[in-house]
Amino acid sequence: MKALKHLENRWNFRKHACQKALEVYDACQVDTACGDDVRENGMIRSFAFTTQGRLHSKDLEVFLMPTLLADTNLFLWVDLEAATPEETRCCLEDVFHFHPLSIEDCVNVSPSPKVEEYQPKEDDRFAPYLFMVIHAVDYSRKDGVFATSELNFFLGRNFLVTYHTVALRAIQMTEERCIRSNIHIARAPDRLAYNLLDVIIDNYKPALEELSLEIADLENQVLENPSKGTLNKIIQTKKEVLHLRQIIGPQREVLARFARGDFKLIRAHLVPYYRNVYDGLFHISELAQAYMDSLTNILQVYLNMSSNQTSEVVKLLTLITVVTTPIMMIGTWYGMNFRTMPEIDARYGYIVAIVVTLISTVTTYWYFKKKKWF
Repeated sequence: MKALKHLENRWNFRKHACQKALEVYDACQVDTACGDDVRENGMIRSFAFTTQGRLHSKDLEVFLMPTLLADTNLFLWVDLEAATPEETRCCLEDVFHFHPLSIEDCVNVSPSPKVEEYQPKEDDRFAPYLFMVIHAVDYSRKDGVFATSELNFFLGRNFLVTYHTVALRAIQMTEERCIRSNIHIARAPDRLAYNLLDVIIDNYKPALEELSLEIADLENQVLENPSKGTLNKIIQTKKEVLHLRQIIGPQREVLARFARGDFKLIRAHLVPYYRNVYDGLFHISELAQAYMDSLTNILQVYLNMSSNQTSEVVKLLTLITVVTTPIMMIGTWYGMNFRTMPEIDARYGYIVAIVVTLISTVTTYWYFKKKKWF
């Protein structure tokens, strides 16, 4: 009797899975993009892994995904890259039945990272999942701008769906590690999500190194040859570092919730791994603050040097005025049109005037030289 009951349960399980697959297949047939063209274009990549982290199958037909989701011995990773609206609707709505609000947040650009937990109500068809928005960054020294790329996660007990509009190194590296590595990092969705986050945080380091070199160059320019262009670069770099801090701040709050173990979908033994990712992001945040302080100091040095240059110019003009005062006084005196001037009638009047002018000018120069004005 137990054997018959077991066979009956397996039959009902397979029947239910086939019915769900047929429903999705019928829905996706409306859009030809959800058929074979999806796999050829590479817009939707899918991987099924066993609980031991071994690859079971890849590039699945969309209508077969519900069948794999119903298998408790497998978990599904679906990656949507630059997917069309039809492909997005077919996967997120028809296959996984995610909440409309999370789908809307996924498709639209989110200004800051966030994480939300969705629990199904009576009429909902989706399984419990976490929706998370994370930003990857890249920095180009050519234009001095941080480029941010948004990565959206749908994390469930037996599935992980990632959505992004541009190609990301984190996705490519993790995909290669899942398929070729012997570590078997894809044993569960929460472990795979951790590896994706870890790679994203690691990819911050090259951007920060580029930024560090840029700041060092700015410091040398300020000390050696400050110019208006240098000032513009300092201000632009400060804006980019501020942009980086605005990204990292909310992202730290998101990862802090994972590090504290706030979500049941993250198993307890993986919480320390998420805490390690949080520590890495915290270190990046501290570096960003240090870079901001360095740029502030560089700007202050630039302003001080500009002020010193202005003071030197004013000082030079003042010295020229003071040194030439005797010449101007004597020249002005001789330029007056008096009817009678003893100096004019004197035999050595001009010679005496020249000698007095030279002596007073040299004396003035010697006095300021003694005071170390120049």
